[in-house]
Amino acid sequence: MNPFPEYSELFEGRLQLAVELAQQAGNLTRDRYFQTDQYQTERKRDNSPVTTADKEAEQCIRQALGVRFPDDGILGEEFGTVEGATSYQWVIDPIDGTKSFISGVPLYSTLVGVTYQGESVAGVIYIPCLREIIFAAKGHGAWYSQQERPWRRSYVSKVENLSDGLFVTSQVDNFAKRGAGEAYLALEKGAYISRSWGDGYGYLLVATGRAEAMVDPIVSPWDVAAIQPIIEEAGGKCTSWRGEFTIHGGDCVGSNGLVHATVLQSLGSSSPQFHPT
Repeated sequence: MNPFPEYSELFEGRLQLAVELAQQAGNLTRDRYFQTDQYQTERKRDNSPVTTADKEAEQCIRQALGVRFPDDGILGEEFGTVEGATSYQWVIDPIDGTKSFISGVPLYSTLVGVTYQGESVAGVIYIPCLREIIFAAKGHGAWYSQQERPWRRSYVSKVENLSDGLFVTSQVDNFAKRGAGEAYLALEKGAYISRSWGDGYGYLLVATGRAEAMVDPIVSPWDVAAIQPIIEEAGGKCTSWRGEFTIHGGDCVGSNGLVHATVLQSLGSSSPQFHPT
């Protein structure tokens, strides 16, 4: 099943372009991943790592947008904000999981999101090394492909209890950084299994029915703009820890919806919102 003939003009062609750009930029990072001498690593002002592969991939997307949609706004992790003249903004994370990328772990992702009047309306998660990709547009479902197989509709799991499900997160010590170490322990204890298969890959697992909940204690808009519509269109929920449907909450829970209340309850006693610098 190929969804693109029907959706090729959705958002005036922005959805299809988002999928194409995520794949192009992600494949660039995959080339660098398998040739470690082809990129360099630096430290940003917050001491987080960034590689030349991050920068090249984001520039790849920005250059293409400059040709196709030069009046749209852009928010990217590596090169900041470009104000637009339309109601659309592209939100880019060229390598979500840079530490995994640097460490040779193939679970990093490329994220491309599209917002309209500040609301996330479309998104793509692409796992270059595994060649798994999922995209969604608000009101039009979520679609998944792996190893270039035909597209198929994607849905969250039907597991009703976290005690029967998989809970994933990006980095455990981020819970402690915002004073929520006990919340992590409660989730770990309450789940059937917990793993740190995080970043965009964790949310992809939720959207394809392989995990029940993904929790991030610290996020920026580029970490979740692409993810929110994917989780929701797959039938799940994606909110802040306070249950707000926003990409600006500073934290995130993506779930199959059935365990969402349980997860939020475990997080409810945590400290006030942590604002990353």
